[in-house]
Amino acid sequence: MTDRSILAQTLIRVARPLALTRAGLVAERVARAFWPLWSVLILTLGLLMLGVQDLVRVEAVWATGAVLAVLALGALVYGARMFRWPSREEALLRLDASLTGRPLQTLRDAQTVGAGDLGSERLWAAHQARMAERAAQARAVEPDLRVSSRDRFGLRFVALTILMVSVLFGSVWRVGSVTGMAPGAGAALAAGPSWEGWIEPPLYTGLPVLYLADLDDEIRVPQGSKATIRLYGEVGALAVEQNVTDTPAEDGAIAQVFPLDRDGQIAITGPGGQAWQVALTPDAVPQVVATGPARASLRGEFQLPFQASDDHGIEMGEAEITLDLSRVDRRYGLTIDPEPREAIRLPLPLPIAGDRTAFSQELIDDLSEHPYANMPVTIVLRATDAAGQTGVSERFKTELAARRFFDPLAATLIEQRRDLLWSRDNVRRIVQVMKAVSWQPEGLFRSDTAYLRMRVLLRRMDTVSRYTRLSDAQVEDMAQALWDLALLIEDGDLDDARERMQRAQERLSEAMKNGATNEEIARLMQELRDATQDYMRQLSREAAEDGQMGEELSAEQMENAMRLGQDDLQAMMDRIQELMEQGRMAEAQQALEELQRMMENMRVTQGQGGQQQSPGQQAMEGLSETLRDQQGLSDQAFRDLQEQFNPNANRGESQQNQGRSGNQGQGQQHGQGQQPGQQGQGQQPGQQPGQQPGGSQSGGGMEGDLANRQQALRDELNRQRGNLPGMSGEAGQAAREALERAERAMRGAEDALRSDDLAEAIDQQAEAMDALRDGIRNMGEAMAEEQRQAGSQQGQAQGNAGGEQNDPLGRNAGTSGEMGSQRDMLQDRDVYRRALELEEELRRRSGEGDRPEVERDYLKRLLERF
Repeated sequence: MTDRSILAQTLIRVARPLALTRAGLVAERVARAFWPLWSVLILTLGLLMLGVQDLVRVEAVWATGAVLAVLALGALVYGARMFRWPSREEALLRLDASLTGRPLQTLRDAQTVGAGDLGSERLWAAHQARMAERAAQARAVEPDLRVSSRDRFGLRFVALTILMVSVLFGSVWRVGSVTGMAPGAGAALAAGPSWEGWIEPPLYTGLPVLYLADLDDEIRVPQGSKATIRLYGEVGALAVEQNVTDTPAEDGAIAQVFPLDRDGQIAITGPGGQAWQVALTPDAVPQVVATGPARASLRGEFQLPFQASDDHGIEMGEAEITLDLSRVDRRYGLTIDPEPREAIRLPLPLPIAGDRTAFSQELIDDLSEHPYANMPVTIVLRATDAAGQTGVSERFKTELAARRFFDPLAATLIEQRRDLLWSRDNVRRIVQVMKAVSWQPEGLFRSDTAYLRMRVLLRRMDTVSRYTRLSDAQVEDMAQALWDLALLIEDGDLDDARERMQRAQERLSEAMKNGATNEEIARLMQELRDATQDYMRQLSREAAEDGQMGEELSAEQMENAMRLGQDDLQAMMDRIQELMEQGRMAEAQQALEELQRMMENMRVTQGQGGQQQSPGQQAMEGLSETLRDQQGLSDQAFRDLQEQFNPNANRGESQQNQGRSGNQGQGQQHGQGQQPGQQGQGQQPGQQPGQQPGGSQSGGGMEGDLANRQQALRDELNRQRGNLPGMSGEAGQAAREALERAERAMRGAEDALRSDDLAEAIDQQAEAMDALRDGIRNMGEAMAEEQRQAGSQQGQAQGNAGGEQNDPLGRNAGTSGEMGSQRDMLQDRDVYRRALELEEELRRRSGEGDRPEVERDYLKRLLERF
């Protein structure tokens, strides 16, 4: 088969994709050449559908039409010059370019090198056959219709946007109205007079345009509508008569546009005329009303629920808050006249999406720092619709709900801040009050920071007020300083969970005395719950870290005691909140005091227990010491690696770190309760205090050989592995495997150190530390599993043991070992109801089979008292 025959068959096989590719080229060139023309045409159609020709004078319509016609003609000429019909060769090149290796071009090539050689010709024929198969798989190439490179200003999108707006808000029937404006409309005149008209409601109503020819004799439209009537035919044959507005019509005007100001009649007199009675629907005034009292949120934000409604939707709203001076308790710093201050104006929140004709919302704003916070005010709500009408609610009296401070010192500072903002003439009185408050600061301030800040602020206020009257900027700065100081005293910056819990209890107690609201009670109770949970977790961590678990109180029993304690504490806090919400403050105060005593007993109970450590705990402590030594050795290797690249940069810092390391090593030896000279955990015989394994001092890292120290540390780990207590289960096996991996990594680090490969040694040391951490963790899990398995037997032994002991809440259990207390915890009339509730809860918990056996034994012993 010759080259030409292969090419002809291939072209036949790709005829369809080639034709489609050529059609795509045509569409691509049409789009690039004629986009200005169709942009002008789309713009013209959109303007006609919107009825712009009916809103302007005829001369303006003619002028605009002439401009658009010139633009369309120019766009047509431009497109005709730019358009080039694509040839078959161009389509073939486009299709060939989309294929790998351009097989169509290859099929059209002729062999020049090796012609006449049989082997070369066969190779060329096989190559062309392969190219023919590849060309037969051709697919039509999609055209590139993008013209953004030519329309850099996006004019085509402007035209499309106008067309879309006309589709939504216009009508195709309006396009025909332009025919009556053409200069050659004599045929229309000869056909006789005619008319057409529309009534357009205000845009904000969202109502459609009404076509007069389709309406009955009576029309009801919203107030503010506008009528448009166009007359065709001989001038004077038709006339418009109306009494709905005082706006006179233009004489001889083809289009008459007038507003509908009142009820009346619109009539078209003449051949084919018609009349309509027009009734206007007045736009209702918006309605807005507060639906509930103002209150403060949990974060102290002002909240006011309200409802608003309007027939066509609310556009905006406002709340005006003014001070009700007649209801202010004019005492102390409020005896003098207040400085003039503008009313508080807050925008009313509106629905972002949805219907605004009737909705309910809540005005929320943080006004805690405003001078009127927690003072009597009057509030007026206003709502405005699109027509400009404003609805006003009735003026109602309330308090400007804001954050309240329950710490006595913080509340005092907030009161002085209020007096300062009330009138700057109160500054001397404020200085005197603050001096009297801070006269004996012992026990008043929980932190030195708060005391120092108050002294600095007091000195500043005293100095400025003696010689001049405070300016507005000084008043603002001092008020902000008082607010920040009150926040510091009220909220504090306490890291200790016990102090946070005590702070929360004190604030709750002050709230009971000061008559806090339900929202404030909920906020304070939540703070107390969070602080109590943090305190319980802190006690659990301290007990686990210190190893203070007595012989008569195992780890499992400690965990159950903590869980029972949390349940009882949560029940007591729920009871306190319920009593406060019911207004029974005396009983709530008594229950809060009982809670404080219970938490104190819980702390004492957690502190009890022997100091003797079990073999497993001693092994874990020794491994922890080995991990710390390995960390120090790795740090020294890293510093030596740095010295290799920069000998002088870190020499001073390295010496300081080594000195600190030596001091800390000695401090750790004596910090674990050992006497000087006593052998510590993990210390080899003959090793001096403060000396690392291998004979090097911890403070003199440069004197020792890192490889020898690593060998000594590995030998110490092997000794500890040989002295491990018996551990069963998966966790015990995992602990042994982890320690074996640590030993191998230490051996690798030792070899690397002897080869002066510090980078490899650091990697091996890191692997050893990871393995040590895994071993310590798995050992702890194995110990916990053994304690859980022995928990039931220990719990039974403790339940039968005599002697004086305490229950998990620290209450005296008596000599018989019975849990409970003879002290009355409820002194009110609900004691019997509470007893029944407790019995039901105990029976429910004792019947749950997934609870630990020791806990169910404890619950059964409690049920025996009922």
